[in-house]
Amino acid sequence: MSEKNDGANRDATKRSARERLLVERERQKTRDKRRRTLVVAAAVVGVLALATVVGVIAANTGKDGSAKAGPVVAPSGATGKDALAIQAGKPEAKSSLTVWEDFRCPSCKFFEDNYRDVIHDLEAKGLLKVDYHLVTLIDRRMGGSGSLKAANAAACAQDAGKFTEYHDLLFQNQPQEIDDAFGKNAKLLELAGKVDGLDTPEFRSCVEDGTHNSWVAKSDAAFTAGQFRGTPTVLLNGKDILSDQANQVTPQKLKEQVEAAAKGSGGADAGAGAGAGAGKSSPSSSATPGSGSKAGSKASPSASRTGSGTGSGGSSDGSSNRSTGGTSNGSSNGSSSGSPQD
Repeated sequence: MSEKNDGANRDATKRSARERLLVERERQKTRDKRRRTLVVAAAVVGVLALATVVGVIAANTGKDGSAKAGPVVAPSGATGKDALAIQAGKPEAKSSLTVWEDFRCPSCKFFEDNYRDVIHDLEAKGLLKVDYHLVTLIDRRMGGSGSLKAANAAACAQDAGKFTEYHDLLFQNQPQEIDDAFGKNAKLLELAGKVDGLDTPEFRSCVEDGTHNSWVAKSDAAFTAGQFRGTPTVLLNGKDILSDQANQVTPQKLKEQVEAAAKGSGGADAGAGAGAGAGKSSPSSSATPGSGSKAGSKASPSASRTGSGTGSGGSSDGSSNRSTGGTSNGSSNGSSSGSPQD
């Protein structure tokens, strides 16, 4: 009898040990599961935090690694919707020219080299005001930061009252489209030294700090939202003067239309020639890009697409200049006339 009791006790002890072992294993499984859950949760939080940090850095960094975010600071005297335009000429001028352009855009240089003298002459006479909108199309297409930094530097020049001089100098010294030379502040400051009174500590600080970078980005966003054909986009009293390749408004036509508008003849409509009330005969309406107008002025091209080749440009007085890659005498390194826009 005693042996049976001892055997039963041993069996009971073994069952109790196994049960305790099973219970302990279940507890361990529960602890392991809880630990894994905590580890995974911590990992997810860490990944989300890292993604947030990366997103913030990306939003505040340009393609070249330079910070470009910050408050939107419009340059002095900026005008128009959201103060996104820099205006040249007299505000009371009867005709208005709206120009969307990129300092890295070869066809923008072509436009500037061909129309610059006529535009400045009309501004000086109080007949034309020009609203410049700066965009960064080439940066977006080809990489780099030259469009952004040159536009910021031009806005800094506006703060110093030297926008027109510096704007013209940038286009006259435009590098090849694939050369992001304007992405270097040293180059922009070097050119500023050629404008009397511009290279000041205030200007240098504005350029190096990217004071107007966010303003430039906002201007570029407005250009995208406007769904314009490309750069340059040039509107005379609201009408695109470069869109009709077969009947573009040449520098001479621009001059005649603006003068006609000042005399009240209604000839400022970019699609019409100078009216009879202006005392001048209507210019030829069949001028094509690269052909001369009645006064020998060369028609402007629509802007070239990214990577376009070097073409010939003409000065606004009708003389023709062969491209020399953007030298300071204003010769064009832009695309040949009649090519598509950037």
